[in-house]
Amino acid sequence: MTSRVIAVAVDARDATGLAQFWADALGRDEPFTWDDAAGTSYVELPGEPPLLFQPVPEEKSGKNRLHLDLAPPEGTGQREEIARLVELGARVLDEAEGQAWVVLADPEGNEFCVLPPR
Repeated sequence: MTSRVIAVAVDARDATGLAQFWADALGRDEPFTWDDAAGTSYVELPGEPPLLFQPVPEEKSGKNRLHLDLAPPEGTGQREEIARLVELGARVLDEAEGQAWVVLADPEGNEFCVLPPR
């Protein structure tokens, strides 16, 4: 047997707000909250894989070691998808010449890439 991914965990100052950004960005069902045995509230965004937003007191520092790559939905171009994500609260970080992807950051500064349609 091998391990399987049960969630991608994301540290967040505002777990509820960040989960809502990603729910809107990915068109997923509404996030839900659950508490662990110590009383810490986590916000989970259903999907494959689920995204789990865990509260932390500190701001993000440094570059992500793991990030999401997104592709626009069928019938939508890369530029339109980037504009939609920026309207939701993302910001463009890098548009390297000659690269197919554009690097954005979510409202808490976590980097992710938007690629051309697949």
